[in-house]
Amino acid sequence: MERKIRVGAVSYLNTKPLVFEFERGAMSDKIDLLFDYPANIAAMLLADEIDLGLIPVAVIPKLVESHIISDFCIGASSAVASVCLFSDVPLAEITHILMDYQSRTSAALLRILVKHYWKIDPQFIDTKNGYQESIMGTTAGLVIGDRALKQRLHSTYTYDLATAWRDMTGLPFVFAAWVANKPLPASFIANFNMYTGAGLNHLPEIVLANPFKEYDLMKYYSNNIDYKLDDEKREALGVFLGYLK
Repeated sequence: MERKIRVGAVSYLNTKPLVFEFERGAMSDKIDLLFDYPANIAAMLLADEIDLGLIPVAVIPKLVESHIISDFCIGASSAVASVCLFSDVPLAEITHILMDYQSRTSAALLRILVKHYWKIDPQFIDTKNGYQESIMGTTAGLVIGDRALKQRLHSTYTYDLATAWRDMTGLPFVFAAWVANKPLPASFIANFNMYTGAGLNHLPEIVLANPFKEYDLMKYYSNNIDYKLDDEKREALGVFLGYLK
């Protein structure tokens, strides 16, 4: 009996459409599915503890071998809403930025924007759980995922990283993609791609199953997250990885 393909996905609301069919049992005879936050999924793929992961794209250059296997991603063509710099003061007054420990891509994107677009010179501070409570005064914070949707209700200033990237480059942004660390069978890839995209036809059902009072999830899934990994997003990914070099 052949080994199941180990798949890691992100445990955020934005992933729900991409894993909808898998959580309902699609391909359960072919895959073992686990969930964690982005940096941990990336670490598992790097360590070959999983074969395929929905990983922050900043990790791709660190992989010995990488294959983007799907036409679907976690991307944004305008404001993403859930990857933001939050602050009590305007950009020019920020002295310190607390960096979200859960995603390498968002942290890398923030550093690029700080240097090349906003042209400010804050001190970056590594964090652990609960750091959002320290966003005050001239100390801003990068917050991602579901916690960012909640933080929007508390901070005076919200700087959306996907919006800033679009303003700087004219391109959309890809935060995470389905990446394998080894070649996978073509038949598996075709089925996986079909099922990961199928959840986008069930958005009302997904919203109903995931009550979230802090933000309109139908707006989030329809307007903020752009799930199609099209040519423009692939171009944007190349530009972003170029900055990382």
